[in-house]
Amino acid sequence: MAKQVNNRTLDFHISEVIKNNRQFENVFQALTRLILGDKKMITKVNVNGNATYDFKVFRQGKKHIIGMYDELNSFVSYVKDAAEGGSSKEMAYVLIGEPGNGKTFFVDYLSSIYRNFILQPQNTKYTFRIKNLDKLGGYGKIQYIESQTFEDPMILALNILNDKNKNFDYLKSLGANNKQIEKYLTNYRPLGACSDYIMDQVRDFCNNDINKIKDFIEIVPVPISESRGTLTGKYAAKDKITSSAIDLLGEESITRLLHITDTNNPYRFDLRRGALARVAGGGIHFADEIFKNKKDLVQVYLGVIQNRTIEMEGFKWPLDTLIVATSNNVEFQHFLEEKEEAPIIDRCRITYMSHNTNYKLQQELTQYSLGDKEKTTFLGEKLHIDPNLNYAISTAFTLSRMPKSDRLSPIEMLKLAANEVAGDKSIKTLMEEIDKLNREPDITKRFGQKGLGHRNLGRALQILLESSGTQEGKCMYAGDIFDAIESVILDYVQEENDRIKYLNDLKIAKELHRKNIMKSIFNAYMDEPDAIEKDVLNYVNMIIGIDAKNLGSDKIWTYKDPQTGKLVALKIDETFINSVESRLGLKTQEQKMSFRTTITKIYGQKMMVNPKYNFMDNNDLVKAVTDVRLKSDIAGAGSLVGALANRTNEENQKLYNRMITTMVNKLGYCNTCALKTIEYFCTQDDTN
Repeated sequence: MAKQVNNRTLDFHISEVIKNNRQFENVFQALTRLILGDKKMITKVNVNGNATYDFKVFRQGKKHIIGMYDELNSFVSYVKDAAEGGSSKEMAYVLIGEPGNGKTFFVDYLSSIYRNFILQPQNTKYTFRIKNLDKLGGYGKIQYIESQTFEDPMILALNILNDKNKNFDYLKSLGANNKQIEKYLTNYRPLGACSDYIMDQVRDFCNNDINKIKDFIEIVPVPISESRGTLTGKYAAKDKITSSAIDLLGEESITRLLHITDTNNPYRFDLRRGALARVAGGGIHFADEIFKNKKDLVQVYLGVIQNRTIEMEGFKWPLDTLIVATSNNVEFQHFLEEKEEAPIIDRCRITYMSHNTNYKLQQELTQYSLGDKEKTTFLGEKLHIDPNLNYAISTAFTLSRMPKSDRLSPIEMLKLAANEVAGDKSIKTLMEEIDKLNREPDITKRFGQKGLGHRNLGRALQILLESSGTQEGKCMYAGDIFDAIESVILDYVQEENDRIKYLNDLKIAKELHRKNIMKSIFNAYMDEPDAIEKDVLNYVNMIIGIDAKNLGSDKIWTYKDPQTGKLVALKIDETFINSVESRLGLKTQEQKMSFRTTITKIYGQKMMVNPKYNFMDNNDLVKAVTDVRLKSDIAGAGSLVGALANRTNEENQKLYNRMITTMVNKLGYCNTCALKTIEYFCTQDDTN
C-alpha cells in the first residue's frame, strides 16, 4: 500500500512550488496573471475616437463593470508596473470622483474576481502555523500560532535558518535550481516580528537542525472570506471619535498576555484586530473615502503605503498588499489645501474617475438600477416597465454629464460619445474638445467629471415607483420619469448653476424621448416592429441606387443585401427621396447631393465593420422618414395625430384600436403605457 503524502509539510509545499503546481508570487503578480494571463480576454476598442484596450475579465458575471475604459487601463498599467518591480509597488491606487459614479463598485468587483481567482486550486495562497508550542514552553494554553500576516511558506523557507546559504541548500535539496532561487529572491522579505521571534525559539530548541525545525511547521491555506475581511478587506472612514489606528494595525491583547510568560514577545500584539494584517498575505485592502479619515489615520496609511509594513512599538511585520482607496472630489480638494499632508499624495497613483458618458452603456447601468426581478405594486400586482423608460433615463442622465462646448451641442456630444452619427460633426471634434477640457486644472470641468450619478438615478426611480400614477396604472411609464428627475435635481443638487444646466439637459432629453416615441408610433401604425428601420434603409439604398448604371426606365434597382447576402429588387421613389430631404431642410440640389454623399460615405464605412448597421442612430434622418410616412399615408385625416386625436368616426377608432393591439402584442407595451404613449404623441406641448 502506497504511503500517503502529508500535504501540510513545508517540504511538500516547496516541492509543489518548484513543480509550478503552487504559486509563490506577490499580490501584483497574481493580479497581473488574473487580468493579462489569457490574451483572448484582451481586446482593442475605440472610445471617444481613441484606440484603447478592454479587459474582459472585468466584464464577466451578471453584474459586471460597464465602461470605465480609461480607469481600467490606468489600473492595469499600475498593477503590471508593480508586478515588474516598478515604482507603483510602493504606491496606493486612489480613485477620485463624484459620488455615485462607480468607484466603490469597481473596487468591490475587483475584490470579488480576485477572491474567485485565488479560490481556484492552482492559485490557492498558503501560510504556516508554528505548532507544538507546549514543547517550547512559555505559551500557556496556546497550542499553535499562525502567522498573523498570513506569510507565505516560501518566505519562511528563505528565512528558516539564519544562514542564507543553508536556506538555499535546503531549497536545492528539494529540486530547486539557481534560476528558480533567484526568482524566489525577488519576493524575499524578512519574517514578521512574532514569526521571527518564535522561529528563533524553535531554532534554539532544535539546535538549528532543519529536520527537527520542520516538525514544528504546518502549512495551511489562507482563509478567504469577504465577511471576515481575509484576503480582501475594507476600512470605511468613520467619525473622528470612534476611529482609531487600532482598526488598521491591531493592539496589545490582554488575553494573550495571560498565556505568554515573556512580555517582550511580539505575539502579545493581536494584529488581526486590525484590517491590514488580515489582507497582508497577498490581499487587497480597500480604504473607502480615505481622505475623510482623521490626520493620524492618514499618517498610518502613509507609513503602510511607503514602507509596506505594520509597525508597533518598534516591531515590524512586512506586508504583501494592494491598497486601493477612493475619495470624492470635495474631500480630496480639502485634503490638498492642507499643504503639510502632501507626502501621502506623492505615494498615491491618482486616477480621476469620470461618470459614464456613453448613453448606450448607460442603458446597461440603468438596467442594473431597474433590477432583474419582477416588480409589483403595493397591492402585489405585476408592475410593467415601459419599453421607452430605459432610453429616457439613460439619455437624461448622460446629457447631464456633457460639459458646455462652443463647437458641439449636447446632442452632438451625446451621439459622438456613443460612436454614432452626429450630422456633419466628426469624432475628431469631440476628441479635440475632450483634450481641451482635460487640461483644466479644476477637475470638475473635465469631460464627464460632473453630472447626475447612479444614486440620483436610483432616487428618480424610487420617486417614479411611489407615484400614484405608477401604482394605479400598474406601469412605470417613461413620460413620468422626467418629473421624477426634475424633483431629484431640485431636491439634491445644491449648486444653482448645476441645477440650471441639468434642468436644460432634461428638456433636451424630452426632445430625444419624443423622437424615440415617433419610431414606436410609426412601427405600431405599420403593424410591424421594424417598419421604421426598413424605411430608413430603403431611403439609404434609394440614394445609392439612383445613380446606378444598371438602373432601367422602370426605376427598379437590384442590389445585394449586406445583412442576408441575397439579391433584393428596390423601386426608387424620387418623390419619397425628395420629401425626406425636404423634411431635413435640404432645399438646393447642392445641399441634397452633399447630404447623399455623406450618407453614402457612412454606409461604406459602417457596413465594412458591421453589416447589420441600420442608420437608426441618425435621429434627424429617422425623424424625417417617420414624418414623411406618417403625413403621407393617412388619407383624409391630414396626419396620424389628427386621426388618433379625433376618434369620432369609426375608421379612426379602428386605427386607434389596431395600434394599441400592435403595441401590446408586438412592441412590449402594456395597455397603460400604450394609451399614455399615444396620448403623449397627440399632444405637442413639449415639442421643439
